[in-house]
Amino acid sequence: MKQIAILGSTGSIGTQALDVIRLHSDLFHAQVLAARKSVDKLLEQTMEFKPAYVVITDEQAAEEFKRKYTGSAKILTGEQALCTAAGLPDVNLVLVSVVGVAGLAPTLAAIEAEKELALANKETLVAGGKLVTLAARKHNVLIRPVDSEHSAIFQSMLGQDRKGIHKLLLTASGGPFFGKTRNELAHVTLKDALKHPTWNMGVKVTLDSATMFNKGLEVIEAHWLFDVDYDHIQVVVQPQSLIHSMVEYVDGSIIAQIGNPDMRLPIQFALTYPKRLPSPSHEFVDWSRLAGIKIAMPDTRVFRSLGLAFEAGKDGGDTAAAFNAANEEAVRAFIQERISFLSIFDVTEEVLNHWKREEIHSIEDIHAADARARFMAEEAIKKAEL
Repeated sequence: MKQIAILGSTGSIGTQALDVIRLHSDLFHAQVLAARKSVDKLLEQTMEFKPAYVVITDEQAAEEFKRKYTGSAKILTGEQALCTAAGLPDVNLVLVSVVGVAGLAPTLAAIEAEKELALANKETLVAGGKLVTLAARKHNVLIRPVDSEHSAIFQSMLGQDRKGIHKLLLTASGGPFFGKTRNELAHVTLKDALKHPTWNMGVKVTLDSATMFNKGLEVIEAHWLFDVDYDHIQVVVQPQSLIHSMVEYVDGSIIAQIGNPDMRLPIQFALTYPKRLPSPSHEFVDWSRLAGIKIAMPDTRVFRSLGLAFEAGKDGGDTAAAFNAANEEAVRAFIQERISFLSIFDVTEEVLNHWKREEIHSIEDIHAADARARFMAEEAIKKAEL
């Protein structure tokens, strides 16, 4: 029985991870469930899965949980509790699926405790890729990617000589606005942006898919995960979301990972690696219904997020942390109807245009860059307000 800590259990990835654990209850137990403030959902999960520990990072939500909970799990509160949970001696594997830079510290804590690590938090590697990968090498921890694209690359590299890699091909669905012009995107609403054609994801990730900022974040993530130069990473659009990503080798061969668009597949593989278990979706690709698999190139003039991501990644230091923070603030402002959809690109670009790069030596450096970028983004948002 593998004891798993799910950091972010009430989010999209966390709930789907619990689907996998429910399916394989003879193999896995949710030893830790952690959330920020979704009290009722966390109570429901706790009663079903009976973890030994429950983490709630929001203090007010924690008090509410304590009033309602009648079970025997030990309750840990505050942001530091995520790190405590990641290092618990009776935890074998840590799944980091919390949102934002909050995932960085518990990821490092899990690595330092030499736990098995499944990572579903883009920002951890985007902002702190250097710190995380150095720590992983030092403690001999394999980072198992949970993002469908990085899981696909991970799987396409199994058994291969990494020196033979020519290019990583990150696939993108294109989101709900693939093929649209800037003029057509000038007045899109939040409701429009949340209509993803193939994936069921949380609000932030769905909006990042609509802007293709998610693909920019994934480019930076892929650089750190697989130690591949940015000049050898390419984004292609695959609207059916069947090819989850590919690896091109120096002999011209391309190995792809293909499957239905169901996040439970890469989640399960991260938990069971290197073994494979029956599909958690109980569905296989129905080739008889496919006339063909489509591939297209992204329009980087409309989706400027991709060019900005490559620039931020190549710049190094804390620039990628600024890219991530500026995007988060711009997305929040769009959700609040303070700025237009296209202004998400403008705000992020303005922050990067005025960014003064610093080297990263610690988590504190990342948090400082994150705070500075958010302040700059807010100033840009004020100028772009509707």
